[in-house]
Amino acid sequence: MTDAAPTAPVMTAHRAGLVGCRSCGRVWPEDQETCNRCGADLVPPDRRGLQKVWAWWLAGLIMYVPANLFPMMRTQTFAGLQGSTEATILEGVVELIHYGNYDIAAIVFVASIIVPIAKFLSIAWLARVAGQPATVEQAHTRLKIYEVVEFIGRWSMIDVFVVAILSALVQLGFVASIHPGPAAVSFALSVAFTMLSAQSFDPRLIWRGLPLRSRTDTDDKGQD
Repeated sequence: MTDAAPTAPVMTAHRAGLVGCRSCGRVWPEDQETCNRCGADLVPPDRRGLQKVWAWWLAGLIMYVPANLFPMMRTQTFAGLQGSTEATILEGVVELIHYGNYDIAAIVFVASIIVPIAKFLSIAWLARVAGQPATVEQAHTRLKIYEVVEFIGRWSMIDVFVVAILSALVQLGFVASIHPGPAAVSFALSVAFTMLSAQSFDPRLIWRGLPLRSRTDTDDKGQD
């Protein structure tokens, strides 16, 4: 039997009667309508805002399907005498591996396949558990996942950037030319929609499900 640790409530801004500004992070009393620091409107966190998260998430998922089924890039050589070739994202990765460009293939595969799928799963999980009971450790884990999703979101456009650069540079007339395929638009829209979904998620909901006391305090109390 161990000595009981002093029990301390898990205090959040919501329980303290405060509301945080989503623009600058400063907290203010709940009855205040405008942030005095940055001038943004103060809106308390609301689970009904998750509807916008799910709407953008679903739109991004729908656009991600044709982005992988249709060609990302079309290459035409010798004024069409040798025909034109089309490649989807996965076919482009396989072709890069075939020519020995393993590093570029790995970057394209991670940025165009792994990262988007991980973002879909992470956003869906965060929206699913938002406001549900959690310990302090679990809340910090959810916040870290949200910050990672926010950080890597912009790098998902790397495949579209590559196609855009090649389309602008490889325009050699009779010799060869490269044009973006229909998947480029779908992929760009998918990335944009998932970024909007992540930005629509209110991270303050992560702290709404915290217990009145931390898990450590509860464990210490149970050992007495």
